[in-house]
Amino acid sequence: MKNSKFIIDKLGKLFEQGIISSKDLSSELFNILKSKRDEIVFKMKLTSKDEFDVLSKRVENLENKIKKLEIKKRKNTKQAKRS
Repeated sequence: MKNSKFIIDKLGKLFEQGIISSKDLSSELFNILKSKRDEIVFKMKLTSKDEFDVLSKRVENLENKIKKLEIKKRKNTKQAKRS
C-alpha cells in the first residue's frame, strides 16, 4: 500500500505541474521507477556507492547501444515488394 501511495502521489504532482502529454508522463514514470529501483538496491547494500554508480553507468551505456542497434536493424530491413 505504501508503494502504491508513493506512485499515486508522484503522478498527482506531475498532473499539478501540467505534464499532460503521454510521452512526458511515460518518461517521468520511467524515471520515478528507475530511482526507486536504485534506492532499493542501495538500501540492500549489495554494492558500495562507487561500485553502484559504475555499474549503473555501464548498464545505461549498454541500454543505449541496444537501442542504437535496434534502430539500425529496422533501417536495414527491406520491405517485400508488392506485385
